Amino acid sequence: MTDSAAPAAAKASRSDRERLLADYQARIERARVYDVAIVSALELAPKLSARLGNKVLLKREDTQSVRSFKLRGAYNKIVQLPDAARARGVICASAGNHAQGVALAGKRLGIPAWIVMPRTTPSVKVDSVRALGGKIVLFGDAFDDAAAHAAELAETKGLTMIPPYDDADVIAGQGTVAKEILEQIGPDGACDAIFVCTGGGGLLAGIAAWIKAVRPGVKVISVEPDDSDCMAQALEAGRRVKLPQVGLFADGVAVRQAGAEPFKVCKDTVDGWLRVSADEICAAIRDVFAENRSLPEPAGALAVAGIKKWVAQTGETGKTLVATISGANLNFDRLRHIAERAELGDGRETLLAVTIPEQPGSFRRFLKQLGRRPITEFNYRYASASAAHVFAGVHFDDQAARVAAIEALRADGYQVADLTDDEMAKVHVRYMVGGRAPGLADERLFRFEFPERPGALADFLGAVGARWNISLFHYRNHGAAYGRVLCGLQVPKKERAECRRALDALGYEYHDESENPAYKLFIAGG
Repeated sequence: MTDSAAPAAAKASRSDRERLLADYQARIERARVYDVAIVSALELAPKLSARLGNKVLLKREDTQSVRSFKLRGAYNKIVQLPDAARARGVICASAGNHAQGVALAGKRLGIPAWIVMPRTTPSVKVDSVRALGGKIVLFGDAFDDAAAHAAELAETKGLTMIPPYDDADVIAGQGTVAKEILEQIGPDGACDAIFVCTGGGGLLAGIAAWIKAVRPGVKVISVEPDDSDCMAQALEAGRRVKLPQVGLFADGVAVRQAGAEPFKVCKDTVDGWLRVSADEICAAIRDVFAENRSLPEPAGALAVAGIKKWVAQTGETGKTLVATISGANLNFDRLRHIAERAELGDGRETLLAVTIPEQPGSFRRFLKQLGRRPITEFNYRYASASAAHVFAGVHFDDQAARVAAIEALRADGYQVADLTDDEMAKVHVRYMVGGRAPGLADERLFRFEFPERPGALADFLGAVGARWNISLFHYRNHGAAYGRVLCGLQVPKKERAECRRALDALGYEYHDESENPAYKLFIAGG
């Protein structure tokens, strides 16, 4: 949804809104951020601009010393603490950019900074925080565990908790990003909309508060992953909602509930919101790399993905659009996954499952039907005396060409399934084509995501494998704190409800893929 107003029930009165904006304008004007932050560049993205028919500007918060905007809010909060509180020290729970911001602020101000991180946090992030002088405490397997432990330590040690987004001084620190944008554009310069990477809402609230106080005609558009859209759901409902689970790819914005203070600001100041897929985020990372050879993290590329989607939806041209590049703390191990999915995110690559006759010349006729289009991958597997299955990645210039090609294949007698939006096919099956097991009975297929921690796999096998035979197992990790597993279990029909209860009790996100066409075509037993 774009250009959307919050529900009427959630809106503040005009006088309350004016007081709120005046308060935040004053807070942002006096925010103490430049002891640690730089005025990041606002750069033209010429390739994106030409492609989209709009002037696209990138606000390069990825060039801050900790490669993220988070140091602004953390420092502004800590520097304003009373002397006694600063002397006792500060604490936060974070697995990423906020942790580095708090550690840097503590180092610069000479005060103890405790950072509680899940045990699943990649070592590169732990090492970065430690290098900044943060006192590391590794606790739990997920952020919620770390946050609860941080609250306990704050109580017992008398430390001040530094929230990542749900605090007025943190929001004011982040709001200096918007102040810089308008100063860099100039009072007479064009600025039609600012697209903001959104998690808990601190950056969004800070930018929206400043823009609506100073230049209200500029639109502020929130951009979130489609599987971690707590702010979009809150704005649509007119109240904060808590997501039952969040996606893992854009871990920097994987927040289950928008902050209370950010929502109070955003419900009256945000003009629209967009949801983008993981594949669209990967395409945006590639776009930024093509512009300036930098590599934003998935959360950091959200705003670029949002601009592309907004232009596609609205057809707008000739506008000046700003994207916040909010961070670049990207694990190198994730680049393979990003590169694989970027083509899908731009709609250039289509994944097709095609059944062809198992007879001389059919393979050649199929390739001729595809024409001279670029092929990114090709897997062929004999299925029976009469048929074979092909898993192919094919480039098309646009959606019309894609639809026409699929229709032509079907008209020529081929059975075709479009797997471009099939997560299981993209993460697992494309690497498993040919793994069939004839005669296998009662197989059910499940896709899991579980934390990368010592013993996680053993716990999984202990809970599931001891009760039902594991008939298939495929694991992939993309440099994130969570691994992806595809698991086949032999579960008699009368035991399926019991199996579901056992899987639910594990507490891991999972999906039943037993009816997935990619599974049936390429790897199913029987």
